Amino acid sequence: MNRPTPAQNPSSGTKRGVLVALGIASAAMLAGAPLSFYEEQLPGTLNPLYASSMADYRAQELVFDRLFFHSAIDNRMMSRLVEKSELADGGKSYKITLKQGLKWHSGTAVTSKDVCFTVTAMLDPGTTSPIAEGYRGVLAGCDATTPQVATIRFTKVFHNPQERLMFSLLPAEKFAGKTAIVPDDDFSQHPIGSGPFKGNKGRRGVTFEAYANAHHAPTIPQMSLQEVQDPLVQVKTLQSNGVQGIIAVPPPYRPDVSASDDLQLKSYDLRSWWFIGVNTKKGALVEKKVRQALDLVLDRSDLRQLTVGVKPGEQNSPCEFISGPFVQSSPFYNRQVAVKEKSDRAAASKLLTEAGLTQIGGRWHYKGAPVTLNIGMMASLDVEAPDLLTQVGNQLSAAGFDRQESKVSADDWARKVVTGKATEFDLLIGKWSFGLVEEVNDLFQTRSGTTTGARNVFNYSSSSADQLMVEYNQARTDTAAYDAYHKLHATLADDLPYLFLWKLDTKSAWRTEVRGNVIAPFNYWTEVDGWKYQ
Repeated sequence: MNRPTPAQNPSSGTKRGVLVALGIASAAMLAGAPLSFYEEQLPGTLNPLYASSMADYRAQELVFDRLFFHSAIDNRMMSRLVEKSELADGGKSYKITLKQGLKWHSGTAVTSKDVCFTVTAMLDPGTTSPIAEGYRGVLAGCDATTPQVATIRFTKVFHNPQERLMFSLLPAEKFAGKTAIVPDDDFSQHPIGSGPFKGNKGRRGVTFEAYANAHHAPTIPQMSLQEVQDPLVQVKTLQSNGVQGIIAVPPPYRPDVSASDDLQLKSYDLRSWWFIGVNTKKGALVEKKVRQALDLVLDRSDLRQLTVGVKPGEQNSPCEFISGPFVQSSPFYNRQVAVKEKSDRAAASKLLTEAGLTQIGGRWHYKGAPVTLNIGMMASLDVEAPDLLTQVGNQLSAAGFDRQESKVSADDWARKVVTGKATEFDLLIGKWSFGLVEEVNDLFQTRSGTTTGARNVFNYSSSSADQLMVEYNQARTDTAAYDAYHKLHATLADDLPYLFLWKLDTKSAWRTEVRGNVIAPFNYWTEVDGWKYQ
């Protein structure tokens, strides 16, 4: 894909040329108008090493360049930073040559030193970032041989090396040589990147100012991100042109958007799926047959109708059931494993009895005590599937289990759930979102220090699952990788550290005056240079 470079407009004279050379894209220079949009929450950080929510990832995509990325148009692997690249050392290294003229928002040049600084920072144990931890089993180091050339070393040969280099580039100058990057640094609020916009995070919103560069030519001079949690307020404000876009419109509000000639719905592929995590180390849930019984107790069809609003038999449903940790469109999804749409109470009761549970007064008991399930849910999910927590609780209660319910804030989800410290819960309702690389090892690998199982919410451990994830890591072809994950899918559907629910598609809404708004899977703003608003 050929991307335009900032061109001088002869009618603008020498001043415009100077501004472009300095990397300044003012409103007077750009044909577009400022644009505002709503998110359900503000990003917690603009530091890409500490992203923990989709709001974080989306905002960071406006400020930073990733070394490599998939095109939102044709899925090709691309880079705006790399001129050429090649494998070295028998596939255990990757040599890259940066393009000329790349600049940070500070005006200084992007060099190979920054590439190696980013790698070194992620490998530094003082960088307490789950994202960095994930790279510590992938990257071994980096050597800058000239200002434009760097060689990144891997821990082993990977069959998809560029997909292991999709990290955001950080400026070495900003950290004065310190490679241990902490989350509360000022950089998290006022970062320096090389992306199409400079970002500034405040308490009530985030502003993005366009920054022309050798590899970016944004036409929108300024964007403003605002937080509004009520979807009705979001839609009404969009209809009145108070904002120009909404990142995610829940299914119940989509008919109102579709009915307006001034608005358009656009698909946003998050490759996200919903689950109920099971604490396999607690109480009766240590018994696999109990977990399998809970899977049969759930009536997913009723849950979907009561929360998302999808009626049985509805065509083109925005919500599709899954039987494992991938969306159905993924090549990793194992179609031999059937989904469980309806409940089967009789089969569930048989399994519970076989597991040693007894029913007294209509309530299940384990080792002489009634089974009470403490259920938590990521609070933000209530917007997309209202009342899901209560409806899940109702189904479990009707099947003979006592229950407690609570919602988990975004901060607590990142601080406790993802790190495996929310052990007071028996069940946790959540959602994972993936880019085009749908690796799930961090969700199911046995947690070991900071290198494996970084998002294993209940510290699940299975030697058979671990071995299949090793097979995936050792795959040298796509076919071998698919085979390993197909077997993992089947293993997890049997062992059930998660009760898998569904994929709920995501729709954004934008006013029709916003043109060229190609939305990239997961990262959203990858093609923002082509967006126009006048």
